[in-house]
Amino acid sequence: MNRIAKFAVPIGAAVLALPSLAQFAKPDDAVKYRQSAMFLQSQHFGRIGAMASGRAPFDAAAATANAQVVAELVRLPWAAFGAGTEGGKAKAEVWKEQVRFKELGDQLIADADKLVASAQSNNLDTLKAQFNATAQTCKSCHDNFRSR
Repeated sequence: MNRIAKFAVPIGAAVLALPSLAQFAKPDDAVKYRQSAMFLQSQHFGRIGAMASGRAPFDAAAATANAQVVAELVRLPWAAFGAGTEGGKAKAEVWKEQVRFKELGDQLIADADKLVASAQSNNLDTLKAQFNATAQTCKSCHDNFRSR
């Protein structure tokens, strides 16, 4: 029984990974997918930014709704940065420095989850602080891994 378990876990993990490897028929599909996900992120994140900067009135319900969308969207693009998907605005460093790239992606996911909580706090100052922290993570990744 123990021998079966030794093989079952790696085989199960490999089977679960197959859909992510096969989800893009062409490398251009992966590029379009990640660019689309990031475009949507920027639209919803920008709505929160407008409130944080005073360009739009603070509305906790709208901030929460947009933060929840951002928190889901930030989880999407990473599967589209697999081997063979180079291109778009992504620098070669994405594939050369994958550990750092993944760290920043994980940090963005954590920051986006905190953004939801800050929006739900119904406190504009709390929202501003977390918006700025999340924006800094975005900027750090773009500075290191995105071509202009």
